[in-house]
Parts: sequence; structure tokens; C-alpha cells
Amino acid sequence: MLKEEKYNILVVDDEESMREFLSIMLHREGYAVDAAFDGAQAVARLKEHSYDLVISDIKMPRLDGFGVLDYITESCPDTAIIMITAFSTAQQAVDAMKKGAYDYITKPFNNEEIRLIVKNALERKELRRENLELKKELGQRYSFANLIGKSRAMQQVYHFIEKVADSKANVLVTGESGTGKELVAKAVHYNSRRKDQPFVPINCGAIPENLLESELFGHEKGAFTGATHQKSGLFEVASGGTVFLDEIAELPAMMQVKLLRVLQEHEFRRVGGTKDIKVDVRLVAATNKNLENMVAEETFREDLFYRLNVIHVDLPALKERKEDIPLLVEHFLHKLTGDDQLKASESIMRRLLDYHWPGNIRELENTIERCVVLGCDGELAEDSLPKHVGSSTSNGAGVLDELPEEGLDLDAYLGTIEQDILLKALDRCGGVRKKAAELLCISFRSIRYRLAKYGMANEGEDE
Repeated sequence: MLKEEKYNILVVDDEESMREFLSIMLHREGYAVDAAFDGAQAVARLKEHSYDLVISDIKMPRLDGFGVLDYITESCPDTAIIMITAFSTAQQAVDAMKKGAYDYITKPFNNEEIRLIVKNALERKELRRENLELKKELGQRYSFANLIGKSRAMQQVYHFIEKVADSKANVLVTGESGTGKELVAKAVHYNSRRKDQPFVPINCGAIPENLLESELFGHEKGAFTGATHQKSGLFEVASGGTVFLDEIAELPAMMQVKLLRVLQEHEFRRVGGTKDIKVDVRLVAATNKNLENMVAEETFREDLFYRLNVIHVDLPALKERKEDIPLLVEHFLHKLTGDDQLKASESIMRRLLDYHWPGNIRELENTIERCVVLGCDGELAEDSLPKHVGSSTSNGAGVLDELPEEGLDLDAYLGTIEQDILLKALDRCGGVRKKAAELLCISFRSIRYRLAKYGMANEGEDE
């Protein structure tokens, strides 16, 4: 989760040996480290510099660690602080945590313990920072501004999100890769009453199975080898807000059972824990796979599927809403350049419209970024488009020059061609299905059937 950048840490301790030990160790970990010999010097440094984390001893001359903690809480709320002392009492630990300290460590400690606590403190700070940035962008980014489209299919998605966003029901978002499933999850969250609480995304396919339970639900100190400190899981971090489980179909069988319990009982246990922790989160899950088929094949739990599929949002593929491509191109050009005058030429747009976009919106954005990078004099050059975009072998309206080495899904390929021809006919006939049928020398009943087969039943008018 930590970004590849140097985090600034201030070490505060009146013992020179401890200052040097922590400074050297943290520097080796890649952090930028300053040091102060007491609380008063620490406050002076905090007034001059911004720090991501402060590690402070408690018992010091002039100003003790609690004085540093009070100053940070009042004047540097974005700075995390870890308290260290050789004179530990339970009441001191409670007081430190109540005042806003991230953690409380008693000397002596081992190197691995302090590394892990520092890493977790910075991860928590990063997560909070990201959520604050997202909240600032609510007005322009997640009031459907990044869900671009004037097509009927997208208008239905907007309307549906507006209706369900403020409910407590779980949401299942389906659609091909690159269709914008995470944007839908964010739109649901940021248009709900939970918008001021965390939005925590988790990719179920990106976390190793042996670490997934700890990431989701946390662990107790000593729960397993290397668990030198208690850790809060992402469900705990998201309490009051929304958890977005992307690639839910990749969730291992045992974790499906544990997730089901959370959805049913609204509680969980940390790994190695004996205490149930209550949690209030809304779950949005997403997948590009057919969960109903997985249920039938007994690779996904039926009871979990029904818990997830309370509200279902199915995103159309880009090839099913090509009328949105000009809007998306304009949006990406502005996003990448900030220039409202930069436009795609008619020939470039024609090629973009002719392509079938197997990678959907993500592929379109990457293509526009390529055009911007390779363009010159503020214009998009047609030769900056990848050769396969809009070519005769990829636009769904031509015949393959040769069969790909990996083979070909004939039904899917012919379906792409048929959809493209139907869209072109409707476009030429102003959306009137009867005229489009005559243009294609088929019956009105036949064109109605074909449009329904591809989920295009609402395209065009009867007359």
C-alpha cells in the first residue's frame, strides 16, 4: 500500500544512543529521518517541517512525550505518532491512545517489531490521506462525472445508482474487465450517507491466500510467526464506510465462509483472536465472471451469492454503447492534457468507433494516452493509433486475413460483426428499426430478435 517515496520521520528521545539506533535503522528502511533530543526541540522542528510520523519517548526534560502528542494533535493532525517508554504503565498506554497516538511501545523492543509498527502506521496514514483526497473530489468526480455516457444503457445505470446508493443493501457489480466497476462502487459510496467514512478497496485476486484473512480481518500479536504486533484488518478500518471487494470470484472457499459470517452477523474475529468485533460496513462486490455458473459448478457458495446479489448493477461493454465513445474521448483528452480545444479528427474518431474494444474503457483510455504522448503540435496524429484499432481484422466488420495462432471464438467473433452491422444500420436510419431491417434485407421481427439477443432491445424506434 505504501507508495514508492520517502516518508519523513522525526525521532524524539533524550538518549543519544536510542536516537542514533532508530535513525540508522529507519534510514536503512528507506525513510528520511530527523532527530530531536527532547520534546521542546521536537515542537520547534514540527513548526518548521512537515513529518509523516513522529516516534517519541515519553519521559524527557523540558517537554515530555505527552506534550509532543498534545502539540501534534492540535497543530499537526495529519502526523501519526508512536509513543515509546521504558517505564510502562497500563494507564499511560490508555492515555496515549485516547489522546490520538497510533501505538505505544515499551522498551526494550526488537527491530522487526518497530519496523512493522512503523509500516502499519504509515499505511494507516496513507489510507486516511487517500480518503480525504477522495472526499474533496466528491463534487466533480463521483457524482457520476467519471461514469461518462449519454447512451440509454448508461443513463439506466445512473438512475439505478441514484435509487440504491443510500440504502444499506449489498451491491454486486458485474461486467467485462475495464468497464468501470470500481467507479460504480465509488459512485454508490460517495452518493450515500456513508460518504464521509472510509471507502476501502480490496482486490481479492491480488492478495496471497495465506495473507488474505489477516488483511481483511487483522490478527492478534503472536497469532502466527511474524505477528509481533496486533493489526487491524481492512474491515475494521472501513467501519462506518464501504468495503469494495473486487474480483470476488477469486475469493478462496474458506474465506467465502468467513465473509458470509460477517455479512450475516456483522462481526468477525481477528486471526488468533477470541473476541468478536462488531463492524458496520456496506459491501460492494465486483466480478467479470458469471457467479451463477460458479454456483452451479459448486466453486462459489450459493448462500454467499444471494447475500452479495441483493442489488445487481450490470455494466454494458463499450462495444454495446459506441455512441458514448466521443464523450469518453473528450473526457480523457481533457483529463490527460487539461486542453478543452484538443479534439480527435474525424478519421481518428471513425477508427475508434469501428473498433470493438475488448479491453473496454480501460483500453480506450490507454489508447488516447498513447495518442497524446505520440502527437505533435497539440494535435492527435492518426499514425499514433495502434495499427489494430479500426483495422479490417479488428473492427468486427471485416474478414480475418488469417486465423490467430491461439485460435478464435467463432460465435463471439461473428456476434461482434453482427452487432457492428446492426449499429451501423440503425445509425444510418436514425434509429428506426423498421428502416434498418429493410436496409439489411431482413424482417422487422428478425431485427427485433437480433437486437434482443445482444441486449440492444431498446436501441432505436419501431417507426
